[in-house]
Amino acid sequence: QVQLVESGGGLVQAGGSLRLSCLASGRTFSAYAMGWFRQAPGKEREFVAAISWSGGITYYADSVKGRFTISRDNAKSTVSLQMNSLKLEDTAIYYCAAKIEIRRDPDSYDYWGQGTQVTVSS
Repeated sequence: QVQLVESGGGLVQAGGSLRLSCLASGRTFSAYAMGWFRQAPGKEREFVAAISWSGGITYYADSVKGRFTISRDNAKSTVSLQMNSLKLEDTAIYYCAAKIEIRRDPDSYDYWGQGTQVTVSS
């Protein structure tokens, strides 16, 4: 089992920045690829970014490419999502998730956090 706890969400104005963090516990964090997903009201959960176990491979959704950066610190069992130039449409609950192989498909992830709310205001 892997337990994941997100933090760092909040209210920010459009154009601002937030940094989300996800702390993992349980099984060896460095064995897992990590992903960030989001779900806005009335919408399906969607892929945001993912990073391989070593950090050497990263994937981004087209909607966040160039604005968001995913990173990880295996020594601290954390994965982060730096979000810059935030837009109204980035408003959602953000979740981190873990699986052995890096993927974009949320249905393939094995472990999930409880989510953290990000609200971008005009």
